[in-house]
Amino acid sequence: MAKVNWESAKYDSEKGLWAVFPNLCKGCGLCIEKCPVKCITWSEDLGVYGTPRVEADMQKCIVCGICQMICPDCAIRVEKNK
Repeated sequence: MAKVNWESAKYDSEKGLWAVFPNLCKGCGLCIEKCPVKCITWSEDLGVYGTPRVEADMQKCIVCGICQMICPDCAIRVEKNK
């Protein structure tokens, strides 16, 4: 059985940082649907309602921030490196 991780899950690359906050992610999947490079997938860990949360493949992520803008619960944070 998967467990709920209440701390943010952070994914780093040379391009930037992508983080999801499981205590906010309800597993709606809008970020997966809207990602232009399809780098966001379902995680084995659970979110706040016991639903799967999301995770990012930073090898594919272009750090565009669309997922952050589309998330209705502010559960994703994207920071592009300068």
